Amino acid sequence: MRAILTYADRLAARGHDVELVVPARSSLRARWRAWRGTGAAFMPGLRARVRWVDTWRGAGLRDADVLVATAWQSAQAVAEAPARCGVKAYLIQHFESLYHGAPRSVDATYRLPLRKIVISTWLAGIMRERFASEAAVLVTPVDPALFHRVADAARGTPGPRVLMLQHDHAWKGVMEGMEVVRRARTRVPSIHLVGFGVRSPRGGAPYDEFHENPRQVALAALYSSADIYLCPSWHEGLGMPSMEAMACGAALVTFDNGGSRDYARDGETAFVAAHRDVDGLVAKLILACQDAALRERIAAAGSSFVRSAFDWETAVTRMEDLFLRWRTGAGGNRPASV
Repeated sequence: MRAILTYADRLAARGHDVELVVPARSSLRARWRAWRGTGAAFMPGLRARVRWVDTWRGAGLRDADVLVATAWQSAQAVAEAPARCGVKAYLIQHFESLYHGAPRSVDATYRLPLRKIVISTWLAGIMRERFASEAAVLVTPVDPALFHRVADAARGTPGPRVLMLQHDHAWKGVMEGMEVVRRARTRVPSIHLVGFGVRSPRGGAPYDEFHENPRQVALAALYSSADIYLCPSWHEGLGMPSMEAMACGAALVTFDNGGSRDYARDGETAFVAAHRDVDGLVAKLILACQDAALRERIAAAGSSFVRSAFDWETAVTRMEDLFLRWRTGAGGNRPASV
């Protein structure tokens, strides 16, 4: 969601007429949302306009130069929209048929005649190999204004602090992560496991410390307080929390989850185990805990890489260029409506 809103906000700041069309599931809720002017609390001052509707309908969409689907649920509506809505595109942030929606229905959206933008080379490969469709790759950058090293972030524990995201989805690998930490503690008993997430785990979980629904402004300090960020996800379209933690100076220990390949290079910018190889991830975590010099070197290289290789101004320029190139029957560089 943050990536979608950031692109919309920055394109609007460049003079483009950008409107976000958001379904509210009923006409009454749409009117209530519109009356309240409800946007994203974590992005105040959004420069793109938000229009609430009961559901997506092609006939109700405005004339535009470009119309973008941002998830599988909106892809069919974009494909069916009238030609006056402009070039039809699809921003793909995960291989959603793995975990979101009925696989056959989701896969069908990848075969629609939409111009594709993906956020990782892994997703580009899936589109090419499984759906015979080329896609432009735009790796989502980390915002350095939000995610940076906080020098005085409180650590307060003698052993290595290992930070992990708590999530209810099984594919986020929390159970594997707990097992990895349990086994690593046989060699490094001082590991201090720190969890964070939108809500506390159901029934409790063996975290030594937990941060429930931390405010956006507190995340950089939380990431900076960690020596290691552990990502046991089975798959990630990219993996923004991993990149955010790296930008804040934590060493990343992760499975090869697909999207991580654009920033996690084993022994260089991260400690990487093979896909769902729990034994391998245990070994990588133990190594990161026991070899402080190696951990600090890899953390520094990882932080430098994610902060320099991907930049928001460059990403927005590339998206802008794609939209301008895809438009048909229009010349020049006049501001586009999206």
